[in-house]
Amino acid sequence: PQAPRLQGARVRLLPLRAPPPPPPLCAARDRRLRTNPQGLLSSPPEYQDWDSLTGKFAGSANVPFLLLQLPQIILNYRNLVDGNKTALFAVPWLGMLTGLLGNLALVSYFAKKRETEAVIVQTLGVISTYVVIVQLAMAESMPFPQFVATSAVVGAGLVLNLLNYIGWLPETLWLLWEDFTTIGGLTVLPQVMWSTFVPVIPSSILPGIICGSLAVAAVAMARMGKLSEGGTKFVGSLSGWTATLLFMWMPVAQMWTNYLNPSNIEGLSAFSMLLSMIGNALMIPRSVFIRDLMWYVLF
Repeated sequence: PQAPRLQGARVRLLPLRAPPPPPPLCAARDRRLRTNPQGLLSSPPEYQDWDSLTGKFAGSANVPFLLLQLPQIILNYRNLVDGNKTALFAVPWLGMLTGLLGNLALVSYFAKKRETEAVIVQTLGVISTYVVIVQLAMAESMPFPQFVATSAVVGAGLVLNLLNYIGWLPETLWLLWEDFTTIGGLTVLPQVMWSTFVPVIPSSILPGIICGSLAVAAVAMARMGKLSEGGTKFVGSLSGWTATLLFMWMPVAQMWTNYLNPSNIEGLSAFSMLLSMIGNALMIPRSVFIRDLMWYVLF
């Protein structure tokens, strides 16, 4: 039997539904979208070729960075054996400390982004720079309390980053480490920048105290949800930026030392400077490819 007709029935148009979400992206494609958000290389094979090529450039940077501090280490060793400890004063321990802490914090930054080549480069930088710092402590150029504190931070940082990279570190401990690097970086950076120019300017610990207190307040507010979304992201990015500035301050401290004592330049290794320039140059293609502003500034 036929269904009865409905006289005067109104037809109600249902709103269009949004299409179902696409299936989850695979890890490789998700990484491509993160590193190339504007779709500059729309062809996946072409993208993969450039990804592989820039990755090889970044990997090859391990060679000069592995040998970076070796000439300086050998020169320091010869001066120590000859009893010429004053020659090691040509290497400012504050500059080496900033470079070391910068490398250590950048290990965490690149480990989070899964940039393996950069993680290896920064880890090599931590180890080689720490060897130089040990030599400076032996020459009594670096105060012993600062050396002990630096050794503790370096040891803990390398272990925590390794455990996090292989997935063995609890999320809570990693968040505590990130907060520590943020507060520590914002405390050490202004203090080292100020101390570099002593005795031209009066010695003071106020820069570190003031900036460290502000860092503690900012991190606490971010963890308690008292900041806006933009403010929370800004606090989260502070550790990476302070690490980059710490790393960049190392040559500034060296140039200032050279300016004050030009005769101490004989205690420096020009070959180490050349290796640093070559290593950074090899990292530039990768930084341009993945469009990471931190890489642009760093390398």
